[in-house]
Amino acid sequence: MHSISPHSLFTPEDIYLFREGRHYRLYDKFGSHALTIDGKKGVQFSVWAPHAKEVSVIGEFNGWHSEAHKLFPRWDSSGIWEGFIEDLDWGTLYKYAVRTLSGELLEKSDPYAVSWEQNRQAASLVSTTWFEWSDKEWMSQRHLRNSLSSPISVYEMHLGSWMRDPNDPERFLSYGEISKQLIPYLQNMGFTHVEFMPVMEHPFEPSWGYQVTGYFAANSRFGAPQDLMQLINDLHNSGIGVLLDWVPSHFPGDANGLHYFDGSYLYEHPDPRRGYHPQWNSHIFDYGKNEVRSFLISNALFWLDRYHADGLRVDAVTSMLYLDYARDPGAWEPNVFGGNVNLEAKNFLQEFNSAVYKYYPDTITIAEESSDFPMLTTPVYAGGVGFGMKWMMGWMHDTLAYFKLDPSERKYHHSKVTFTSMYMYNANYMMPLSHDEVVHGKSSMIYKMPGDEWNKFANLRALYTYMYTFPGAKLLFMGCEFAQTNEWDFAASLNWSLLEYPVHRGMQDYVADLNRLYKDSPSLYELQFESEGFEWVEANDAEHSLFVYLRKGKKSTEQIMCVLNLRPYPLEYKIGVEEGSSWKVLLNSDESKYGGSGMTAVVLDEQDEEWMFRKNSIILQLPPLCGVLLQRQA
Repeated sequence: MHSISPHSLFTPEDIYLFREGRHYRLYDKFGSHALTIDGKKGVQFSVWAPHAKEVSVIGEFNGWHSEAHKLFPRWDSSGIWEGFIEDLDWGTLYKYAVRTLSGELLEKSDPYAVSWEQNRQAASLVSTTWFEWSDKEWMSQRHLRNSLSSPISVYEMHLGSWMRDPNDPERFLSYGEISKQLIPYLQNMGFTHVEFMPVMEHPFEPSWGYQVTGYFAANSRFGAPQDLMQLINDLHNSGIGVLLDWVPSHFPGDANGLHYFDGSYLYEHPDPRRGYHPQWNSHIFDYGKNEVRSFLISNALFWLDRYHADGLRVDAVTSMLYLDYARDPGAWEPNVFGGNVNLEAKNFLQEFNSAVYKYYPDTITIAEESSDFPMLTTPVYAGGVGFGMKWMMGWMHDTLAYFKLDPSERKYHHSKVTFTSMYMYNANYMMPLSHDEVVHGKSSMIYKMPGDEWNKFANLRALYTYMYTFPGAKLLFMGCEFAQTNEWDFAASLNWSLLEYPVHRGMQDYVADLNRLYKDSPSLYELQFESEGFEWVEANDAEHSLFVYLRKGKKSTEQIMCVLNLRPYPLEYKIGVEEGSSWKVLLNSDESKYGGSGMTAVVLDEQDEEWMFRKNSIILQLPPLCGVLLQRQA
């Protein structure tokens, strides 16, 4: 007999912090927890539904009958319903039957469940996040791996389409199967971190995971929570950090989800001008509600705590910060000062970042934000929003617009490259060539490039040279490293067979060498967020579409010179250098092993003649459409 009795996991302090919006470990209290009470085994259930008339637990164990196991409302007006049901254990399927004040009966999955059923019913499972971690060495050292003065090169990937079963292309690989393929690949490619597009439970695959229903549940398409933990554990023990996409911006209107949870607008803002997203047909969290803030920040810390994530990339921050985002004039309400900034969302993001860096100071928070919102990566104590880094969307937009041009037209758009240096130290930037740039008719990265096959590949190698040598952290979406020709398709594997062709294999080898060079060269990362780490040598030669700049480390002689020849002609070029310095070619994107023409890049002459406001000069032989890196020798 599955009897139900009153029991609570909440202390008075828990209730106080929850109602104040400052309880950040709600996952220890809410949801379902297998317990033994007075010698009796069972499961404790707790759910927040303040406007419900009654709440019960339904499942296979009671025939999904809403009258069988009614939860007990707390006496403190917190809106929490709770109770202990005997003789239940891990693996039990359940939902909450929520009777609204109007008498409607809603069947809701548990917002705090750590595992969900993977089908249309999408019931919650009594489960656990217990796992025996063995990544102590990584965890003790990750403050060094995540430091702003360390190399950070991120491989962004979608678990469901990175690789499928070659014998059954419709079958997802499990977390364990992915681990066996992914870890040696990342090690060979030299990436420092991997970023998983949302691993949280979601019902609609075409959303790519960004329409989350189970915020605390690992995606069950690939296995159990412990299987994802094992993948992360193995990545850590292989020297690779793990970033997770996190979506506090909106949620879908699925009947079993957060929307209209207790017959009221509980998690979403009640005003559709602020609580409904017209572009995505989804619902926006009420950031001014204390309990909602506690839910979201608890969720962020959950993934850092229980899953050992090394950072969170926060999706759609621009949509959170602006009240008029994706809205027509008159379809939004200004804030109390008459402006378009969502002050409650801004305060929430500040609180989120403060909590993350207080409890997990060795992790990273990264904002996907496309406007010039001020002080986004400035610490909260200094008046900023507090993110660790921000995606450099302006760089991405201008760079791709420039590289798409026929080389003969580039001299008229030279400033698209140089303009970035006007703002590159306004924030701590990550340079993204992400999934958003290779879908919805935007074409793959290789097919953005102009010209015939040789020109396309030469342009793309030059673009990657520019990306890896410009200040900031790096992010490259899966498939771009070997010049995937098709746009990304979430429902199919990457086209790994392209690596049978030397030009694609050469591109992959080039990205691997760029990663290794980035990690091995202090001048490319030590001062990547400080103005002392970059200097233009030649920024104005639009006629040749040529750029020369220095990257500098903390030692005065630790320097790499990057030369980009972005026209399809070889060139002997005179470059000013410091007196007494000598230079050696370090990398040439036009080498035949990378799929280039094989023309040598070489310093032809060193001269005492003053040039480009420098005491000495060198004559450099440049291949066509290339990036050439030179290491300072003295």
